[in-house]
Amino acid sequence: MAAPILRRTFALVALLGIALITPAGPRAADFEPGVLNSVVSVLPLWPGYGQGRQLPPGAAPEGTAVAIAEGGYLVTAHHVVARAKSIKVRLPDGREVSAELAGVDRPSDLALLKIAVDLPLLPYAPEPALADPVCAVGNQFGLDLSVTCGVVSAVHRAGTGFNPIEDFIQTDAVVNPGASGGALVDPQGRLVGLLSAIFTKESDANIGVNFAVSAGLVQRVVEDLLAYGEVRRGRPGFGMAPLEPEERGRWSGLRLWGVQPGGAGAAAGLKVGDLITAVDGRPVRKVAEATSAIQLKRPGEVVEITVLRDEQPLTLRLTLAP
Repeated sequence: MAAPILRRTFALVALLGIALITPAGPRAADFEPGVLNSVVSVLPLWPGYGQGRQLPPGAAPEGTAVAIAEGGYLVTAHHVVARAKSIKVRLPDGREVSAELAGVDRPSDLALLKIAVDLPLLPYAPEPALADPVCAVGNQFGLDLSVTCGVVSAVHRAGTGFNPIEDFIQTDAVVNPGASGGALVDPQGRLVGLLSAIFTKESDANIGVNFAVSAGLVQRVVEDLLAYGEVRRGRPGFGMAPLEPEERGRWSGLRLWGVQPGGAGAAAGLKVGDLITAVDGRPVRKVAEATSAIQLKRPGEVVEITVLRDEQPLTLRLTLAP
């Protein structure tokens, strides 16, 4: 079987029109149509892109963005605008306006745009449960906004290989190129996550394994970008590694292989050899899962680390260092 190929969700063309696609599962009645007033199509101009592809010189794959803060701030996937010389967005009423890049966080693949128009903001949703109904709103294949619906397939996906810091909501709602930066919403029209990537094999076609940056991580990044112009991340002061194959029949977790002297981990009482089983109550098996849980907290905030030491469970409170 061919190995899966990781592909970003891009599109190549731009046409007008809004489609409502509702496969078996959640009904159209489960979608709040007011969401469409808070989502825009992103039209970046990349140097040299499109030449020889029956596109205007400089035209680039389109994307999507979501109104996220007052003052005309939109959040999108960074890879949509990473190489853009200039950016425009197409508003819900069809107008095209200029946008400026207001902030970037490459580790989470998120970026802030700013336009001179205030759009209705989407509130953040609480963490969803498995099989909760959700709908994806995005500029799929550059056809302008469309809506597809499905369910939450998994939460807290990390270590997929897309970004250094991941906290993904996985969904089977249809997502295709161009939807990056779009909204994954619940039936109340609240933001569950920001569409980011699709997991495929030999093509960009949807196969029902799609990822959105969780609302928790979006909020964490956006608030820091607005306040500081960068994301401030804390240092846990310890190193982790996956368990050896022979250990996995007995335990599940991560082995702590190093503790920085005088660091946050040492202050919390962590010791080399501890078996980390959960971070902030979230079971962890991959280093990326633990990193994700830690990076949802800011410097100075407390992270609960659950370890197994001498076969006894122990929960330690770690204050992240700047």
